[in-house]
Amino acid sequence: MAAGRCTALLGASGVGKTSLLRVIAGLAAPEAGRVAASDGLPLRQRIAWMGQQDLLYPWLRVVGNVTLGSRLRGERPDTPRALALLEAVGLAGRARALPRELSGGMRQRAALARTLYEDRPIVLMDEPFSALDAITRARMQELAARLLAGRTVLLITHDPLEACRLAHGLHVMAGQPARLGPLISVPGAPPRAVDDEALLHAQAELMRALLAGGGA
Repeated sequence: MAAGRCTALLGASGVGKTSLLRVIAGLAAPEAGRVAASDGLPLRQRIAWMGQQDLLYPWLRVVGNVTLGSRLRGERPDTPRALALLEAVGLAGRARALPRELSGGMRQRAALARTLYEDRPIVLMDEPFSALDAITRARMQELAARLLAGRTVLLITHDPLEACRLAHGLHVMAGQPARLGPLISVPGAPPRAVDDEALLHAQAELMRALLAGGGA
């Protein structure tokens, strides 16, 4: 994974994409090999995770969900920073709302604010927008690309268009045992327009790799 860039990982269901993310995050032990950073420093305290489900606690207000990490670590929540992040994701007026009062897109924006609040240089994203409708998903992609710029991001997705919009480079994971295919580079900076020539070329190359590897 190139530092400061977004790498997308695609492959058939069950091939091991989420398992790989869990190993990188330190949530599961590898059966062989090791996970290491080029600077030699431990990774675990430098990683934030955003999953397919927003996992907001229903009894906490939105701002409380954003600052949950601080509370779990016994730290004083930085409420002004949390409010600034909620403004950045378009939820400035919903800080005191409960999760049940939010739409699906709003809940995912709150989850993105929580991820950004952790301020980690490495962000692992496991199908973070797959439960959203197409228009909301496109807006969330643009928002995430803007707010996560400069961080090292590994994105799992089943959507070739999403991968090509958000990632600087793409890998297809396939086979038994699973292996990563060669890097497919996408010129330009995310988020790319859906009719961008480089995106369309990369999407075609990615579809060929997915079909050769058994699907997405």
